[in-house]
Amino acid sequence: MDISRILLQATDATIGYRTGKHTCSVHSHLNFTLHKGELTCLLGANGAGKSTLLRTLAAAQPLLEGHITLNGKDLSSLSERERSRNIGVVLTDKTQAGGLTVYELVALGRQPHTGFFGRLHPHDKEIIGHALEAVGIGHKARTYTAELSDGERQKVMIAKALVQECPLILLDEPTAFLDVVSRIEIMHLLHRLAQEEDKAILLSTHDIEQALVLADRLWLLTDTDGLRCGTTEDLILSHAMDSLFPNASDIRFDLMHGIYSPTVEGKRHICLETDDEVLRHWTQNALNRNGFLCLSAADAPETAALPRLHAVSARHFEIRTKGGTRTCTSFEELLEAVQTTGGSRD
Repeated sequence: MDISRILLQATDATIGYRTGKHTCSVHSHLNFTLHKGELTCLLGANGAGKSTLLRTLAAAQPLLEGHITLNGKDLSSLSERERSRNIGVVLTDKTQAGGLTVYELVALGRQPHTGFFGRLHPHDKEIIGHALEAVGIGHKARTYTAELSDGERQKVMIAKALVQECPLILLDEPTAFLDVVSRIEIMHLLHRLAQEEDKAILLSTHDIEQALVLADRLWLLTDTDGLRCGTTEDLILSHAMDSLFPNASDIRFDLMHGIYSPTVEGKRHICLETDDEVLRHWTQNALNRNGFLCLSAADAPETAALPRLHAVSARHFEIRTKGGTRTCTSFEELLEAVQTTGGSRD
């Protein structure tokens, strides 16, 4: 690990709340780092403490114990102006600045540098223009915020954080309420900005599929295991994803496809044979949904008394039983056929 790339570091940190003399600890003994040029995704179930952790890193609530440093300085020692120049925050809440143009809203992000009167100099305008282009919203600069889609509004808020020129950007579920195309665009944008702008970007998200594709590192937060951090593929292949939702016994993590799905409870077995991995996945998906557990040829010897399904293509399936071979030309036909053919039961 190149320690020169470490922007933020926590040592034996305890996060939680203080109410009067009462202290409520949410997580203790946390150790983690954030690196320049990387996108890190914070994953966890609702109530796991993701928002508490983000608020602590944003200095919106105090650290209970331990130390957090940003660029080598203790986070708690930074003044409000220093924090605003070092930490950009994008919240889930929809912006209510509909009466401002995109340019005017993004320009507000320069306030930590322009002071109370907010006078924009040529350098400030250059930074605003760069941020608008970086998030792909430059052509909407004179458009009122109220006229934007949810995805466009989120890009504007990211641009507003960029013009703060902060080395660290924190986002609380930035893809919530967005459609699938906007979610992918935002996640891809954040990964690109982390690399091109050399920023450390940390976001909490429930969009696990995109996080596994685009995050350089994952933070997995659970009530039982606390915080587990690492390169995305290291955590996936060490089966860390299996413990992300410890109270959900009826779901499993699909290691091959990087998704969570219900546990298969089929009582009938069928031997599935195909050389096409895509066809295997969707054939197995259809059969699992209809109560079948699929065995491979290696797990189902020729002597086993169960149907054998040979999937040639999405328009050619052959079901072989002791009674002969039946050919199906669609998934609809296949599912009707296996229901009447049956299969060995536990």
